[in-house]
Amino acid sequence: MNIQGFYTGREFDADTFFGAHPYEGGTHFAVWAPSARDVKVITSGLSDGSWAEWQMHRSYSGCWEADAAGVMRGTCYQYRVCGADGSVVDHCDPYGTAMTLRPDGRSIVWGAPTCQWTDSAWMAKRSKNFDAPLNIYEAQAGSWRCKEDGTPYTYSELAKQLPAYLKGNGYTHLELMPLSEYPFDGSWGYQTTGFFAPTSRYGTPDELCTLIDACHAADIGVIFDFVPVHFAVDEYGLKRFDGTALYEYPAAAVGESEWGSCNFMHSRGEIRCFLQSAADYWLRTFHADGLRMDAVSRLIYWQGDPARGVNGSTLEFLKNMNQGLQQRHPTAMLIAEDSTNFEKVTAPVEYGGLGFDYKWDLGWMNDTLDYFKKTPEERKSNLGKLTFSMMYFWREHYILPFSHDENVHGKATILQKMYGEYEDKFPQGRALYLYMAIHPGKMLDFMGNEFGQLREYDESREQDWLLLDYPIHEAFANYRRTLNELYRKYDAFWSGEYNPNHFLWLDCDHPELDACAILRKGQEATVFAAFNFGDTELKDYELTLPGKGKITPLLNSDWDCFGGRTARPKALRSKTTTGSVKLTLAPYSAQLYRFEPAVEKETKATPHNSRLTA
Repeated sequence: MNIQGFYTGREFDADTFFGAHPYEGGTHFAVWAPSARDVKVITSGLSDGSWAEWQMHRSYSGCWEADAAGVMRGTCYQYRVCGADGSVVDHCDPYGTAMTLRPDGRSIVWGAPTCQWTDSAWMAKRSKNFDAPLNIYEAQAGSWRCKEDGTPYTYSELAKQLPAYLKGNGYTHLELMPLSEYPFDGSWGYQTTGFFAPTSRYGTPDELCTLIDACHAADIGVIFDFVPVHFAVDEYGLKRFDGTALYEYPAAAVGESEWGSCNFMHSRGEIRCFLQSAADYWLRTFHADGLRMDAVSRLIYWQGDPARGVNGSTLEFLKNMNQGLQQRHPTAMLIAEDSTNFEKVTAPVEYGGLGFDYKWDLGWMNDTLDYFKKTPEERKSNLGKLTFSMMYFWREHYILPFSHDENVHGKATILQKMYGEYEDKFPQGRALYLYMAIHPGKMLDFMGNEFGQLREYDESREQDWLLLDYPIHEAFANYRRTLNELYRKYDAFWSGEYNPNHFLWLDCDHPELDACAILRKGQEATVFAAFNFGDTELKDYELTLPGKGKITPLLNSDWDCFGGRTARPKALRSKTTTGSVKLTLAPYSAQLYRFEPAVEKETKATPHNSRLTA
């Protein structure tokens, strides 16, 4: 690391200098605490009460260093900081790469993980998936599945189950809610103390490598949630680290977030360097295939409020971080969770953008779920909620998200949001997910939605897998699996989806029918889907196709194998069409077809007669 680059916020590898670095015979410690009067390293055993003290000395401006002979990997430690305000507080290491289990706030000397990676082929072939399927399964490591006694599986134990489950259900990527160490379970990891340390709730950093390597072996990419906006207020963390507001703003009006946490002061070069290095660390060390940046709206505007204006320093931080990460990890995805209308979020920095690859389309999510909450009669005057997203879709690279945020705080799960009684929700849910798949944009869905989870997310409990014992939930899971397989198989769902010529509304002009239809064109295949969002059968629903051709049914959400009432045909037979088709759609149903345009026969040219006539 270049120390001047640290002060100016240009570096991405500050962790190679700061933190605890074991070597043969001891460990070197370095910490940034410019206003501290004194700093000591306090080392201790993991279980016994023994401890030792190591005096640190000032080196570079604001930095403290010490060599501790005999301190080896696995030793616990903290920095005892005598602050500028006279306080004496034991802090965890901001750059520590492992920590003890909550509520203990000690760091652990660890160094680089020792995992034997086997994913070189995956790393060589991976991409940002612009013209490839991207179907993300969002999960929380501790509450996907639990052991019989209620304790979570370790990273190593998840490695034996989760990748195979995702592959078997047709997903392409796993997005894990924050794994950087955090003290409060109820924050789900979004209020962090250890930005370089994987949470010890599920094992060691080496075990996390095992999970990621297993995902890559199953052709499943891994995306980590990253929180660059704010941090936990716990005394042993970053707050008032050297007796001053070092990492945070000194003024509460901008220093305290809406969640009661501390906002990072991104105008300081050292803070930018800290966060850039943390982001790079997860990509570099754990072979992550992407980062989803949380709460980006709070980085664009002061406190996330457009009325308070753009925060220039945080925008510069975002641009610098994203540009650097793009250069260092050109095939990793950078994803913004951003609810604003700020322009060019997914444009390259050199073209005036923020440098993300994708942005969550939260507008699509809100409008779509609001539509499906409505009665069939109300839907007749609200079809615009489904069509509006295509008015702005081409401005950014979007991911369509049904995330954890839509399954908590009294909002109900995705299936529970559907209008009507219990039995009515399943057919509407099936239609919803086909609409999601045929709509341009990549996809993200929260764990449990794939089998119709009914209970809201609770970080202390696993998903209700027992629901799969009920035929209606098992059939729903079968439908989701089948739809995911079709999504991966037919390139019309994802090839060229940011090109307006690859999308066509076959019908969006008959809201009184509670119906619409969409066509998607890929390089190899063309598919279309027709929807009946009403509670009565829709007969002779006529659609005009782009010419003559052959249509083949691929999926009917009302087939009995998915919990519907229509018998699935033994063979999916094609039929020719002269350019239009009439369909009968069951209540709350959707149908998917492949369309193969007719190949025009070449007209045989009349031979030229070269004989001269007299």
